[in-house]
Amino acid sequence: MQVMINQQVLELQLPTGRVLLDVLRDTLDLKGTKEGCREGDCGACTVLIGRMENDRIVYDAVDSCLMPVGDCTGKQVVTIEGLNTADPSPLQRALIEAGAVQCGFCTPGLVMSMTAYLINATSADVGEAVMSVAGNICRCTGYSGIRRAIERVLDIVPPGLFSSDPSTPQRITALIASGFLPEYFATVAAELKKMGLSPQMQTMDTQALVAGGTDIYVQRGEDLQNRHVGLLADRPDLKRIQVHEGICSIGAAVTVETLRRSGILHEVLPQLAASLELVSSTQIRNRATVAGNIINASPIGDLTIMLLALDAHIHLRSFDEKQQRSLPLRHFFTGYKTMQRHDEELVTALSFAIPPASARFSFEKVSKRTYLDIASVNSAMLLDIQGGMVITAHVSAGGVAPIPLYLSKTSLLLRNCKINEETVARTVACALTEISPISDVRGSARYKKLLLGQLIRAQLHRFLYP
Repeated sequence: MQVMINQQVLELQLPTGRVLLDVLRDTLDLKGTKEGCREGDCGACTVLIGRMENDRIVYDAVDSCLMPVGDCTGKQVVTIEGLNTADPSPLQRALIEAGAVQCGFCTPGLVMSMTAYLINATSADVGEAVMSVAGNICRCTGYSGIRRAIERVLDIVPPGLFSSDPSTPQRITALIASGFLPEYFATVAAELKKMGLSPQMQTMDTQALVAGGTDIYVQRGEDLQNRHVGLLADRPDLKRIQVHEGICSIGAAVTVETLRRSGILHEVLPQLAASLELVSSTQIRNRATVAGNIINASPIGDLTIMLLALDAHIHLRSFDEKQQRSLPLRHFFTGYKTMQRHDEELVTALSFAIPPASARFSFEKVSKRTYLDIASVNSAMLLDIQGGMVITAHVSAGGVAPIPLYLSKTSLLLRNCKINEETVARTVACALTEISPISDVRGSARYKKLLLGQLIRAQLHRFLYP
């Protein structure tokens, strides 16, 4: 496989399933990328992945501990060594001057995430900039210093930087001229065009299919290290978001961050973007895929709960492409971590009917912290309300059953009802009859029942008192 590591094009003879972090540190001796949690939580291993898209280069910050090196074929991998210049960059100086560096272990990952923000941002927004490093944990410096450094960087960026489109030559040129990027970045796009993005392997290990890798590498990392895994992340047929005849279809390999930023999704479901901010960190959202969240079959998968409330359908196709089928997502899960997917099938897309203009979508999640955490209980709701009357309703809940749960009785009860306090009370009572939570590390069964009741009440009150 041909990969550009910083400014050097290399031919790597390695299993496609080998973790990128290990290739950087052990094979290429690039030790600036740190090994931390190996679960995508700490951000110490953050790198930038540059790829050609619509004739321009796009950079994403990703956790290299969860990325198969095979997915770097035809792309640029930027490590902290690849940002070094003769003198510290303005970004590096800001971290030092703001007191945002102590032991330095987390600093390379912070620099990579903040650089990705400068490349991709559309405005100098402190909140967005802070969100860009939300997936980077610092144990000794304290986050006040990091925030000061971010504010300082936004004060010194070139005037008009964010007025140009992200990832365009003009943006890269401005960042090079101001010292944020080394000069070789000006030639990367041309080099990647020469390399081209190699097609995915024709012979796939169907027992080890990898799209985002953000869950499977946590669960089966050792098992995948020496295998030529089946790579799905760059298959064009799995990466489309499209609308046709009132149906929105989302390809299985579309990432959560692509969903969050999608103009199409913003048009058909404007409330979705804010909900997706509650899903993990930028580095994970840049890799985690729609189908991966479904196939993981977690009873508290955020994206699954949202799609259940949209009454989505899941589409599957046999590996030989001779057979395909679809079924409502609410019927897909059959038990804890079990589902109606045959061993020889691949999820190709999720689809849902575009809600009418009168419909409202809501997602609620309770966890120990607001961001970067797994839910104790989550819930989503889509109500079409006309003249104070519910025409259609879809309600889902997670963390209260062995499967991501579509609340069919509750959804039916809400239809043809007026939204008032009596309806709220009846809905909560009905929902509690449909669930079967267990006590675990995220809370007791009693707590989860109380929590779901409060989440449903909060969502209905939002509709009742907009």
